[in-house]
Amino acid sequence: MSATQLFEAVDTYINSLFAADDEILSRAVERARKAGLPEIQVSSGQGKLIYLLAKMIGAKRILEIGTLGGYSTVWLGRALPKDGELISVELDAAHVTVARETVKDAGLSEKVEIIEGRGLDEMRALEPSFDLVFLDANKDGYPAYLKQAKRLLRKGGLIVADNVVREGAVLEPSQVDPNAIGAAAFNQALASDPDLEAIVLQQVGIKGHDGLAIARVKD
Repeated sequence: MSATQLFEAVDTYINSLFAADDEILSRAVERARKAGLPEIQVSSGQGKLIYLLAKMIGAKRILEIGTLGGYSTVWLGRALPKDGELISVELDAAHVTVARETVKDAGLSEKVEIIEGRGLDEMRALEPSFDLVFLDANKDGYPAYLKQAKRLLRKGGLIVADNVVREGAVLEPSQVDPNAIGAAAFNQALASDPDLEAIVLQQVGIKGHDGLAIARVKD
């Protein structure tokens, strides 16, 4: 068994124990696949992680940038209390249609609002305060998203950002890879910001080689 096969097998084992998709999440994946959406949603294990992070801080107001088909949206929506609110922003109209169907199927329509629009524009139009901001959109926009996330979050709030390792491309980002450049700049901004305490978790497994950034706004 190669290292890659081992990583994938262990990832599958962990997900099966702690984060197996239920019927609603399975339908969300299948709905997105049938609609021709790219299969780049978070893994079930990553979904469980962002769910737990939201639960641990008692999040009542969450912002998601990059909805795709609504898979991660369901995980986050389930972490909210009855009076919680999740705003999810997605640029692609086809993705929005699928995501709204998924949110309705999950029984989360009263808590979740999906907005069709550009992430940065919609963030600028929002007012504080949020408890958690989840970034899973264009990586070249991450540095700008970070500035807005800081403005919108309360003290003790969390920023969680997917795809910040880019198979190691952040080590020497190519000038022809704006996503690697954006992820590297985002990581550097997290590390050097005196108002944040942060870490990047390198991840390997069924989603390949990437990483998840987690940052907390200091009290």
